[in-house]
Amino acid sequence: MKYLYRAYQLCIALPLVVVVTIIIATSIVIGCSLGFGHFWGYYPGRWWARVILWLLLIPVKIEGRQHLEKGQSYVFVANHQGAFDIFLIYGYLGRSFRWMMKYQLRSIPFVGWACEKSHQIFVDKRGPKKIQATYDAARQTLQGGTSVTVFPEGSRTFTGHMGVFKKGAFALADELQLPVVPLTINGSFDILPRQKGVAFVNWHRLSLTFHQPIYPVGQGPENVEAVKNQAYDSVMSALAPEYQGFVENPDQ
Repeated sequence: MKYLYRAYQLCIALPLVVVVTIIIATSIVIGCSLGFGHFWGYYPGRWWARVILWLLLIPVKIEGRQHLEKGQSYVFVANHQGAFDIFLIYGYLGRSFRWMMKYQLRSIPFVGWACEKSHQIFVDKRGPKKIQATYDAARQTLQGGTSVTVFPEGSRTFTGHMGVFKKGAFALADELQLPVVPLTINGSFDILPRQKGVAFVNWHRLSLTFHQPIYPVGQGPENVEAVKNQAYDSVMSALAPEYQGFVENPDQ
């Protein structure tokens, strides 16, 4: 079955994924250029993510979405198991949001162009002015009523285990006094572990667990640290047993 699945990926799924990506990215660019950013900045990306998981025959399980309140902006924070985290969250978060993503992703053909036009937030740490511009964009998004999604580890895991959480997303939530929603991703590392070179996708279930929102109980460094630690513990609590426990990520 493994080799049959690989042949299916190579001959059927991959060509269709490329075609779908080009069509969706182009529609996002055109739609956002015409001034319909609220719709085109979210829904086509959601459909794109779901279609890709469907083409690759990946089953998805969602738990805990009932914890979210309608109309509330959130800072979503998730562990970063692998590339398929993007498809899982984009396809199944269930509300409009913007990503905080590495600025290097802007160079991906079609995808980077669509991300720029749809006002995703590129995290650029190449100097104080660029860092400030990143936080200004995130602040404007949240104040406008749209949520943001962040991988606070900053990079994908090499082992499936979690590294440390950086405080940037939590400081932003603290400044705006917004709730943080921890998300636990399982299965993404098993589907496509981080490695060099091209690799085939492994068939495995994806799951996304929404934890209870963490509301601020104050403001300042103590609140930032408390929310960060609580979010980390929440995400860790729902990880598959084989990935429980901290493992240092050399990328951090």
